Amino acid sequence: MGSLALVARLVLADVRRHKVQAAMLLLAVTVATATMALGLSLRDVSDGLYEQTRAATAGPDVVVLSGDKGPAVTSALTSLADAPEVVAHHGPYRIVYADLTTRDSTSSSVVSSSVVSSPVVVHGFAETPGAVNRPLVTSGYWVRPGGTVLERGFAAALGVRVGDDVTIAGRPYPVVGIAVTAATSIYPWAAQIGPGGGPSDSSGLAWMTRSDARTLASSHELPVTLAMDLKLRDPAATEAFRHAHRVPAVRINFHSWQFKATQDMVILRDSQPILVVGSWLLSFLAVTGVAALAVARAAEQTRRAGLLKAVGAGPGLIGTVLLAEYLALALAGDALGLAIARLALPAIASPTASRIGEAAGPTVATVITATILALVVAVLSTLRPTLRAMRTATVSALSAGAYQPRHRPWLTALSALLPTPLLLGLRLTARRPDRAVLQACSTATTVIAIVALLTRYVQPERGYGPDGSLALPNLRDEHDRRLMLAVAVLLIALAVVNTITLTWTTAMEAQANMAIARTLGATPGQISAGLSIAQLLPGLPGAVLGVPLGLGLLSIFAAPNWTVPPYSWLYGAALATLLATAALTALPARLAARRPVAQALSAETA
Repeated sequence: MGSLALVARLVLADVRRHKVQAAMLLLAVTVATATMALGLSLRDVSDGLYEQTRAATAGPDVVVLSGDKGPAVTSALTSLADAPEVVAHHGPYRIVYADLTTRDSTSSSVVSSSVVSSPVVVHGFAETPGAVNRPLVTSGYWVRPGGTVLERGFAAALGVRVGDDVTIAGRPYPVVGIAVTAATSIYPWAAQIGPGGGPSDSSGLAWMTRSDARTLASSHELPVTLAMDLKLRDPAATEAFRHAHRVPAVRINFHSWQFKATQDMVILRDSQPILVVGSWLLSFLAVTGVAALAVARAAEQTRRAGLLKAVGAGPGLIGTVLLAEYLALALAGDALGLAIARLALPAIASPTASRIGEAAGPTVATVITATILALVVAVLSTLRPTLRAMRTATVSALSAGAYQPRHRPWLTALSALLPTPLLLGLRLTARRPDRAVLQACSTATTVIAIVALLTRYVQPERGYGPDGSLALPNLRDEHDRRLMLAVAVLLIALAVVNTITLTWTTAMEAQANMAIARTLGATPGQISAGLSIAQLLPGLPGAVLGVPLGLGLLSIFAAPNWTVPPYSWLYGAALATLLATAALTALPARLAARRPVAQALSAETA
């Protein structure tokens, strides 16, 4: 039999014999790589959606705007169309700043009133689009006298569809169409300049005919900006064009297509750290959980290494056999995680409906990074028991039995003074200090996730209404809240699996000692309590340290004026985590404690 065939058969046999461990490793690697791939892909997907929208709508390379009035402004903008770098243009056209209200919104507005109000910028366009900046109508028709077309992201936030009525500056208009454009940033940043101060003003976008926009501005004396869209001979030379065509006598703003693509990414500013840091924590939990199972199989792996040495296998083949199962499962989890990331990217990378196109999958660099992460999880989880098995002499490996702890007289004397459950828990913890560290780290990670959720919960909500009121929900905050909740749920779920796994493996390794304790008078209830205490003792420092660690981690990415939750909440959450740990360990500990004494002792001596 060839070496590859031998390795394949042994891997398949291991997976069949240890289905729970295989499923745990597969799940842990899948969620970690999927989360990391999502975080690393957001920038590329956002840029890709902008490029596709720009191509479909003949997006301008530069939008030139001025809030000044008079013939000099119109002359200055018009002269830019004759510049040698410009190959096509659209405008000048009016941008009118107004307020829009609508009734019976189906959006997720947090106010009880059926009237929703929002700032809006109205672009006055021709009924026949030109060569540059041709908004793509996705529903209904293009502008016509007496009607308005809404930008798709804005319409989705309002819950407005074609045929509904909206009120702009006190006058009702039917919505005749819904469209997308690359000439402005995504909703809610349609205002490029204006009374509010700049592109970050929370505004939606609407289009009207030129005459309707002129009438709207004059009848209500609303603020107006003049704009012109330019297509350059070299789209990459926007910065050089801006420097070469400054007009000292007129205040002019140049907004390049690169600026708009960057502005689109602002809505995902906090999403990347949530996903990337979440993937780090998930990977850490994966290492702790799988490492606990790998240590539990150390004796079995050592015997296998001894058998392979006895038949003449070299160190390379032995190492390959011992690691192959974990590496194969890690690669399978990596492939599954990347597939999940590919499916989830459209929803996560485009929280508004302002862009169109297909979201590209993870890039080659992202795939390589996620694969490295999966392999690192597998190797770190199993490297120590694998090296120990390879270094053990053949005879010792073939006779390898259960782990024999060192005799510590001081610990024996101390534990004799304790109640039976605490005595058993302390001795189990001292037998495996490395496992205690893993449990402490798992608990700390859980508390970090809960601290993040509590911190997000206490942050003040600011909508897109006047002065930050909640007229319309803040898309970025809602998107970040959902992402953080999803990552926290994954972290807590994986920590739950780890806790149950650690309890069960501790019980299996200590079954002989627990059986002896029962022969000396310990009850199944005391044994069960001792196994739970063995998880709570290292969990206590982990829970206490998780609070400052969580706050420290959040302080790196949070806004300067972020609100810290009450410390009573934070340490209450840490206490709740310990109580949950006790509850989670009760069932596996109870099952292990009820195993017959004779069966446990005979299994140990077999």
